[in-house]
This record gives sequence, C-alpha cells and structure tokens, in this order.
Amino acid sequence: MRKKRVNKGNNLHSQHDILDGLAQIFRVKQSGDVYQFRMYVKDEQKHYRKSLKTSDLETALIRGRELGMELSTNVKQGKRVFGQSIEEAVELYLDDRKTDVDSGLIVKGRWSAISTQLKHFVEIVGRRTKVSELDRGSLFEYSRLRKAIANKKTGKTVTDTTVANEQSTINHMMKFLNRKDISHFDLFDFKKIKIRQDDIGKRDTFKLEEYDKLVRFMRSYVADKNCKDENEKLERMIIRDYVLISSNSCMRVGELRQLTWGDVTRIETIFDDKEKEHYLAHINVRAETSKVKTKRKIICRGGEYFERLKKRQRFTSSEHLVFTSVNGTSGLSSQKWAKHWRALMTGIGVSLKEWKDDRNLTWYSLRHFGITMRVMSNVNILDIAKLAGTSVNHIENTYLKYKEESMRTQAMKSFSITKDGTVLEKESS
Repeated sequence: MRKKRVNKGNNLHSQHDILDGLAQIFRVKQSGDVYQFRMYVKDEQKHYRKSLKTSDLETALIRGRELGMELSTNVKQGKRVFGQSIEEAVELYLDDRKTDVDSGLIVKGRWSAISTQLKHFVEIVGRRTKVSELDRGSLFEYSRLRKAIANKKTGKTVTDTTVANEQSTINHMMKFLNRKDISHFDLFDFKKIKIRQDDIGKRDTFKLEEYDKLVRFMRSYVADKNCKDENEKLERMIIRDYVLISSNSCMRVGELRQLTWGDVTRIETIFDDKEKEHYLAHINVRAETSKVKTKRKIICRGGEYFERLKKRQRFTSSEHLVFTSVNGTSGLSSQKWAKHWRALMTGIGVSLKEWKDDRNLTWYSLRHFGITMRVMSNVNILDIAKLAGTSVNHIENTYLKYKEESMRTQAMKSFSITKDGTVLEKESS
C-alpha cells in the first residue's frame, strides 16, 4: 500500500493505492473524514467511484479491496460496470418495439400489453437497479414474487399463464439488450411453470346464442339510420366484416389487423354436393405478423365478406390494410377497436362487468369461438391446428373440453353453424 500526500489544490486529505495500484481509496474535504473508492474501468474508459461510508482507514481498506475485487471479477465475466438502469433499458426496448408498430409488425394493442408486462418486471427488480447487476439466476423466483405482490396490492390471483407470458416478454427483451451489448446474458433462468389444465381453459368464448345475437345486431349496427355519416357507416361495416372473417378464419388478432389486400391472394367459388355456392378465401399469413413467427397459407370460408368489404373500401391496393382506418393511412386505433367492442357487447346485452371482468371477452374470443365450433363439429384436429397456426397439442389441451357439447348439435339447428364448423350468417347482411 502506498500513501500519497496530495496538495491542497486537489482538496484531497490523503490517497491510498490498493490492489497493486488498480484502485484507490481517498478522502476529500467535501466528504469530511469519509473514505471514497475509485477504480478505472479500462473497457468502458471511465472511473468508478463509490463512498465506503467509513472514516476508519482499516475498514476502508477492507471494503475497498472487496469492492475492487468484485468489480474486477465482473469485468472479467463481461459484465458492464456502468450499464443502464432497468428503467432505462425497458424504455429503450419499448422504443424499439414502437418501430415494430410503425412498420406493421405488431399492433399497438400488443405494444401496450408488452409495456404493462414490463412494468411488473421493473417493480420486482427495481427501476434503479443496473442491468449489469443481474445474472441468469436473478429472477428464478419471479413467479412467486409476482403473485405475492399482486395479491398484496389487489387481492387478486395472477394465473400461471399470465406469469409465463410475462416471462416470455422479459426474455425477449433480454435478447435485445444482449444484442445491444447492454446485458452480458440473453435469458433469465426462470423457475419452470407447469400450466394447469384449468388455467388453460380460462380463455372465454361466446355462447352460440350470443354469437347469433351478435350477427343479428350487426345488421342494425351498420344501418343508415344508426350512423351519423358515411365515414361512420364504413367504419362499422369494417368492424362487422372483421367479426365474421375472424370467426371463420380463426386468425389471431395481430394477424388480422396486419392483413393486407396483397395477403388475400384469391377468392374461390365452389359448390357442395347440394349445389350450394360457397366462397373460399385464400390467405397468406406472413411470418412477421404471426405470433409464432411462422408463415402459413390458409383456405377458409367467408370469401364473400372479403369481396363485400373490398367493394366498399376506398383503399384496396396490395399494400393497404384490409381493416384500415377510413382515411387508409393506418389501421384503426386501439381506442376505436375498444369503442366498437363496447358497443357490440352492449348491443347483445352483455354487461360491462360480465365481458370485461367475469368472462374476459375480447376480440380474441372470436378466434376462440371459431376453433371451438370446429372442435364441436368433429373437424379433424390437425386441420384445425393448421388453420389456426397452432399445435395439435394446444388444440387438445385447450379446446377438447368442449367436445362433449357436440352432442347438443341437434338443439342448435336454429343457429348459423354448419356441420363443418363454419360460422355463417343466417341471412345476407
């Protein structure tokens, strides 16, 4: 250890080299007798400084050596000493995902969901915590902590599915931070969550009578007398056809809202064995719009809804969104989707508490309904999985509980559900 006397102009009482000169402890007039630590981090070309919170030299030397050795170890392991805080890192990631919204890779609603998920992450980790202070095992007990905090704050239970989705989002962010050289690792090792069957089944769907009522209500919803002007009428027509296309195609919300007219490759007219005319839509689901990042081609009923919509739309070039805003510059805003959903639920007599809190009916429920109808109608599970862009295992785990309801199909003759599970309007809208 070498003690240096420094002139009064530097405001130093004294300075001591430690760790063979790699670091120093010192006192300055402004801090009184309290010792400070300083170490130069070569890789980041910056001095690390920290108060040792003691005026005793021997204690300061011990604490300084421990801190210096810890920093040296972190540097050797590739950890950043002056990394960003968790709050800053999350903001950086969310800004990056905003570009995905602008480019149409994700919808605004998905961005909002990601933002909410990461707020829980920040709450658990601490907004001022440095990314460099974390390692792969830091969030092993995330599930337990997340549930405990939620229960304490709201008294509500957080499902395993919710936690699993949050963990997936967190790790997606960590991969991003690792690519940006902000984090020295790319994934947290979360404690494995076993999703219970009861938890999987909590995605709610429509009852048959509710869906039939919805179809009938939408006829009045788009009527001239109920629309203040042509723009509102067009927007409501877009919503009406979205409902019908969603339940027939079983596409995800994000896939549908990013669907362009170029993705609808053709409408095919076919006749069944009773010479009844049907319209099939051929659709390319792009990998960048899919939740599972895998492209697929689907053929589904409901081609007439695409044709009807295209005739009324003002923007139908291949790059234009199918479900666009009236001005054609972008998709409908999240506020408008929410407004129309509230209007539809009110229109069919489902209370706010029931659809929002008790049953969690959302735009996704239309996809859920379409899949459920096909399961109940004995459509081949592999075919359903291909249509929906999911696994056979997922279909079996999530939807086969509805299979027993297929025995009630004779009681459903008045509803517009065909034997193959196609969701149709009973009358032309």
